Amino acid sequence: MEGVILRGVGGFYYVKSGERVFECKARGAFRKQGITPLAGDRVLLEELPEYTGSDLEGGGSYPVGVVEEILPRLNSFDRPPAANVELMVLVIAAKDPLPSYRTIDSFAAAAEQSHTELLICVNKTDLAEAADLDGLKRTYEGLYPMVFVSAAAMEAGRPEEAGLEELKKAINGRQIAFAGPSGVGKSSLINLLLGRNITEVGDISRKNLRGKNTTRHTELFEGDGFLIFDTPGFTSFEALGIEEDELAGLFPEMRALIGKCYYNNCRHLKEPDCAVRAAVRDGRISRSRYESYKAMMQEIKDSRKY
Repeated sequence: MEGVILRGVGGFYYVKSGERVFECKARGAFRKQGITPLAGDRVLLEELPEYTGSDLEGGGSYPVGVVEEILPRLNSFDRPPAANVELMVLVIAAKDPLPSYRTIDSFAAAAEQSHTELLICVNKTDLAEAADLDGLKRTYEGLYPMVFVSAAAMEAGRPEEAGLEELKKAINGRQIAFAGPSGVGKSSLINLLLGRNITEVGDISRKNLRGKNTTRHTELFEGDGFLIFDTPGFTSFEALGIEEDELAGLFPEMRALIGKCYYNNCRHLKEPDCAVRAAVRDGRISRSRYESYKAMMQEIKDSRKY
């Protein structure tokens, strides 16, 4: 049968298949192949009805199974360990802290590199004036979908001001992870979407797995029509191993101009007859996005010195 790994703890994997969650071990072949099952993996498992697993909260126990096969991944990450992130919700604050366009662009490039769709979620709109949002809209509308929310408004009982329903529609049917800098309200939004405090839920989950190694792990939780990784740990989400000649392809507006420069290997920095630089001068490409591109290009070059 097919299922999705919700979490892995101490060599045990908790796999949801249909309406049941199985406590599974993985076949030894994975270890020999150097493959580690991850939360978010779609797998094939075999039920072992003669065994019972750990105790469940409220009585009963997990049915037991064996993970036989990991199905092809869309993507996978080491920090935090997760697989098949279909949509990255990049949370930024309209104010407190002010949004960093450079940070947004770094996350966006990393999402592009990992074949993950990106949704820009602007939180704390209750603190912002309309003019505060204009720069974000001018820069990113048309490149990535955007939603504007206020976790504080929802918590204060003003759902009409919260924008949470729009966010729910954007993530419906997806396996999602939240990303973004600290202090922007990722955890509050996750809790609101799930209707419960996942820190407390995680504590209960670890309590139920007594006797096993229960160090920090990534976990998938079920929402209303979506699966959400519990970790807001993508605070340091990085595009790794990017080459100079592929960076422009991670910027959609630059990708559209690939092949239109005079030089085939144009880096869009100082070369003559560069279509990208011309688009920046004409206002067809945001100057802040272009400055982020140049900064990332310099980081790639600097990384080769060490």
